[in-house]
Amino acid sequence: MAQFIIRRILIMIPTVFVTSMVAFIIIQLPPGDYLTSYVANLSASGEQVEEHVIEALNERFGLDQPIYVQYLKWISNIITKGDFGQSFAWRTPVENLIWGRLGLTVLISVATLIFTWIIAFPVGIYSAVNKYSLGDYIATFFGFLGLAIPNFLLALVLMYIAFKYFNQSVGGLFSPEYVEAPWSFEKVLDLMSHLWIPMIILGTAGAASLIRIMRANLLDELGKPYVRTARAKGLPEWKVILKYPVRVALNPFVSTAGWLLPTLVSGSIIVATVLSLPTTGPMLLSALTTQDMYLAGAFILLLSILTMVGTLVSDILLAALDPRIRFD
Repeated sequence: MAQFIIRRILIMIPTVFVTSMVAFIIIQLPPGDYLTSYVANLSASGEQVEEHVIEALNERFGLDQPIYVQYLKWISNIITKGDFGQSFAWRTPVENLIWGRLGLTVLISVATLIFTWIIAFPVGIYSAVNKYSLGDYIATFFGFLGLAIPNFLLALVLMYIAFKYFNQSVGGLFSPEYVEAPWSFEKVLDLMSHLWIPMIILGTAGAASLIRIMRANLLDELGKPYVRTARAKGLPEWKVILKYPVRVALNPFVSTAGWLLPTLVSGSIIVATVLSLPTTGPMLLSALTTQDMYLAGAFILLLSILTMVGTLVSDILLAALDPRIRFD
């Protein structure tokens, strides 16, 4: 197991550098840059920008240098100083913008993952053990419903319910009086009271998908000879199911931990906009739209690292759960 973990960590190191290079290059692919867009917006509003001002801004932002020089300076500052660069649009260091939003994104992701597992695990087992029963049909119906309803539509419905029946402030993760307040126990409680809406919205589709996967995998395992042998030995039915076939069927649950974060970030931008969530999605979209390359690059790099860490954790758990994985 130790060799397996060390090998996976060593693979991560070059992967991070390649990911950072690809992200930086992709951000630079659209024609022009932030300064071009900035000058075009000023010109559209009737303001004229003199040539020497443009040259000074180019030199200040480092946009007059080749792309490989910009990348090397950016990545070396990150490694040596922890400096992610300056956000063009916000006129502030990138690290002042990203950590709070990244932390809230991870919090929502973990809460969504827990919600997804709590729903999908027992419902999937029940559907497989009670195949073609009334409960199985109901679970299948709600599973398809969860996959079919767009997340942003579910967000609008839950916002209406929260406002009308629970008298709760709609949108965001905090009540208005706690948005700019320093962290305290009361602010944490306020955050928890708002967290259930994005958690349910983002976890519905994932739970519906995992229910179907759990049901299919468990049905495949229940028909195998080792299950019949366990029953023949006189083991209780609950022990036969939970100790053997469920353990094998759990692999999809564990393997989803690695790709959950990028899925939530890329798939929840509309939901985050509807709910006014202070997460990475809307700011990343804005940075990509305005070609704020250092802000966008920092988000993509950090989300990639978190994805790799999540994948590493899921690989370790899979290797511990199923020895065939680490032996191969």
